Formats: sequence, C-alpha cells, structure tokens
Amino acid sequence: MRADLAVSYGEERLPRYTSYPTAPHFSPVIDAGTYARWLSELPAGASASLYLHVPFCREMCWYCGCHTQIVRRDDLIAAYQRTLRSEIALVAETIGRRIKVEHIHFGGGTPTIMAPEAFAELMAAMRQAFFVLPSAEIAVEIDPRTLTADMVEAMRLSGVNRASLGVQSFDPIVQRAINRIQSFEQTAAVVDMLRRAGIAGINFDLIYGLPHQTVASCLDTVRRSLLLAPDRFSVFGYAHVPDFKKHQRMINQGALPDGPARHDQACAIANALKEAGYVQIGLDHFARPDDSMAVAFEERTLRRNFQGYTTDQGEVLLGFGASAIGHLPQGYVQNEVQIGAYAQSIGAGRLATAKGYGLTDDDRLRADIIERIMCEFSADLGDICARHGAEPEAMLKSASRLKPLISDGVVRLDGDRLAVANDSRFLVRSVAAAFDAHLDPGKQLHSRAV
Repeated sequence: MRADLAVSYGEERLPRYTSYPTAPHFSPVIDAGTYARWLSELPAGASASLYLHVPFCREMCWYCGCHTQIVRRDDLIAAYQRTLRSEIALVAETIGRRIKVEHIHFGGGTPTIMAPEAFAELMAAMRQAFFVLPSAEIAVEIDPRTLTADMVEAMRLSGVNRASLGVQSFDPIVQRAINRIQSFEQTAAVVDMLRRAGIAGINFDLIYGLPHQTVASCLDTVRRSLLLAPDRFSVFGYAHVPDFKKHQRMINQGALPDGPARHDQACAIANALKEAGYVQIGLDHFARPDDSMAVAFEERTLRRNFQGYTTDQGEVLLGFGASAIGHLPQGYVQNEVQIGAYAQSIGAGRLATAKGYGLTDDDRLRADIIERIMCEFSADLGDICARHGAEPEAMLKSASRLKPLISDGVVRLDGDRLAVANDSRFLVRSVAAAFDAHLDPGKQLHSRAV
C-alpha cells in the first residue's frame, strides 16, 4: 500500500458502492405503487434473496452507522416481528407466486434480540411465502455479548448456516471509547456454541480507525481472532459522521487516528491476515482459500450488494423491515426508515416503500463497470460496453477522474481493459468513482476512501 497515495486520495469522501446509484440519490418518486408494479413484473423464473432488518439493540455502540435504536421492552420487538411477517405475506401476495429463495440475511441492529420462538416463526413465515431452497445460505448478524443458547438452538432448527460476529476490537481501551465492552472469552464461547450447533460458517467484523486504536492494538485483535479460525473477515474503516449519526458525538474526535495512521492500520491488518493464509477479496474482505467467497473471487463470479461482497448471483433482493433496501431489475426501493411509519403502512395493508430509484440504461452500464472494479480490481470495458450496446471510448471519455489515477500509477489502461495496480487496491473506491455519473464531490455524504 503506497503511503503517498493514501494521503493524496484517502481523504476523499466516496461511496462503498454497495449499489449504483447509491442511496443518497433515491427519491420519493418511487413509491409503494411503483414497487408493487415492479414485483408483479418479475419474470417467471426469477429467484430472490431476502434481507430482514431488525433495528433494535440493548445499548448503543457509539461507532455505529446503522439504522437502529435502543429498546428495553420486549413487547415492542414482538410487535415488530409480527409486522415483518405481515410484510413478507404482503410482498409474496403482490408477486403472485412462490418464487425461489437462495439467500437470506438478517441484519440490524441486533437480529438475535428477538425471542427464539419469534425468530423461528419468522423463518417459518418466509418458508411459507417463498420456496427457500435446501441449499440456501441463511446468515445472521450476531452480537456475541447477548446471544443465548436458546437462540442458537432456534437458529439451528431454522437452518441458519452462517453467522457474522461483531468483534471490532479486543483492546479494552478502544472498547471503552466506543461503548462496546466485549471480551475475547465471550466471543470464543459464542464461536464454540455456534460450531457445536452445526453453524459452520463464521464471519468476524473488524474495524480500524477507532479512537485510541494503534497498529499494535489492531494486530493484537487479529492475533486473537485467528485463534478462533473464522472463515471470513470483514475489515472496515470507521466512518465518523456525527452530523448524520448523533451518537457518534460521544466519541472523542481528538482520539481518532489521522489519515496516515488509518492507512498503517489497514495495511497491518491486511498483511497479517494474508500471512495467516486468508485471501484478500475486494476492498475489505478476507476469506480462507476454500471458502465459497474466495472461490467466487477466483472464478470471477463475486458480486456486490447492500451486505457487501456476496456469492449471490440473483438479480432480485427483497428487503423487509424499517429502512430495508431492495433491488429489482427495474431499480431500487427503500422502506420507511422510522419504525412507526413503516408499521403503519404494513398494518394498513400497504407496502412501506418511502423512496427508490428507477434505473436507466446508462445506470445499468455504469453499475456493471463499477461492480467489476469493486469485485475484481479490473474491468473489460470493451466486453461490458458491448453487452450494453455502448462504446468504450465514450465511457472512458466521460470518466475524467481516471486521468490523475493513471498518472499516479493507480490504474493501468491496456486498450479497453482497466486494472488497478496491486499496490493501489486500497484505492479501488476512487477508481470506481471515476465512472459514477451521479457523484457530487462537494457533498460529504460518504466515508473516507481509506
């Protein structure tokens, strides 16, 4: 990783490109009626992935950038679960047939905050509404501090086969600074409990750039994590956006690492994981060589969606819950963010769509280019443009942000084929942004590039 480039490009605020166009460009012009029409137009052979958002936690982690809120009353969680079940039935009815489901992902918040029986009921509702394939990947995001044996058993009986554990950092100084106290022993016990239940796919989430974090503390977290041998790691840079996430004001901004320090932490983590035998995948993932994500990366079938990198090949993602985002061939839809407004719509028998985006032909072309860059660090512009009936020369001409990247050696251009230099892969978001026709550099809507 070149430190000089980390300084010159790393301060840019750029999307993570889990979609294109990105969520800030969604508009209320796309409403519940639009979503209903799009659902009814899904082709007969379509298969789908499901995302369920559970926006509740027992306490707030101050670094969090997710849509969530603190809840103490279990009856509110139970009521939300019933609303989710109603939404599932409503969407299935609107589609008009029982489509195949290949992936299910529970995100949050803390999905395992639900009662075990409520989780089982939700899984049963999905199996009734859709044809969940026996081979489907069913993944759940987990807070190791609150997971119970009863919930693990409910997950096992419901067919869950992958768990993503929030670790972030094992440094107690960092943990106190972000209001998330979680011991190594707690995490190890949860990993053991999951594996004994047959939930074999284990992912760890780590974060760099947190207050008081150092290269040494990052490496210690990696060292401890490797003792538990997870299949995958997601390694994210902390995005400090207190104007958008008010609870982040609890973090001492003066304790945050600067750009060069973030660069050093990201490098140290990546090098340690690669030395341990993990394959670096895209911007921020690492996986064992025999893991399905590493195989997809090697076979160039890796995809990107709102959960990050994925092996999911489907073109339909149905989002359920407050703030959940869906992706259909026609475009994107997002539910009401506020739980009350979401529940009111579903309770009245209406889809809870608040906004979205209808894709143009140019959007689809650019989305394909950006996805290949994000997933493979390269893009065959001639091939992609040919599939979309476009000219690569015109696309390159429109990508004026590429010029300095080429001059600085970040990007190599061989005819119509673009490739990110190996020592500049941490700047892949900057390369993808060159093809973003909607990007407004003057708006600070996104996280730092490094």
